[in-house]
Amino acid sequence: MASSYGTDADKSSLRSNYLAVRKGIPARSRLESDSSIESALWAFPLFAEAPLVLSYVSFSAEVGTRSVIERVLEEGRRVGVPRVDAASRTMAFHEIASLDELEPGTRGILEPSADALRLSEPAQLVGSVCLVPGLVFDGVGHRVGYGGGYYDRFLAFYPGDKIGLARTGMISSNPLPVEKDDVPVDFIATEFGVWSCRGR
Repeated sequence: MASSYGTDADKSSLRSNYLAVRKGIPARSRLESDSSIESALWAFPLFAEAPLVLSYVSFSAEVGTRSVIERVLEEGRRVGVPRVDAASRTMAFHEIASLDELEPGTRGILEPSADALRLSEPAQLVGSVCLVPGLVFDGVGHRVGYGGGYYDRFLAFYPGDKIGLARTGMISSNPLPVEKDDVPVDFIATEFGVWSCRGR
């Protein structure tokens, strides 16, 4: 069900509301939705053919990415996952060969070790796609996340294509509030397919 929250709702209120909504979704329903989102990704050539996939490691009730990561690795493609530096409030992607390499980091979210290959140069990321988390997205690709700003700071300099992952209930029918440093995604993958946010 689409959101009825509009631009008059600030991000903090939206964040609280969508966290509560997400928490209330039964686990079985989440798994069914996530399976459909994953199928939509594999049917999307830009994702299915990307030599390097940057992906968040799903945590709690986020749209799941672990099986996506495992399958990309099984196909012989490369995967990078984020590591957060809380002191500098920055995030960098590091290449992994297996989910077994990850360890609990900020807020208990699994992260690569500091000595994993860091993908920090734009030339290393050309031709990649980045799977972006969020609590809610609108039709032009703007999102409300958890409030840390880590993804927006990374995406401001990211040269590849950005794909938000969203269950249907995470899509707002109204524009979301936007701040000057917010970076929209290029595409959104839902249970019903992937659509472009460009030119909307």
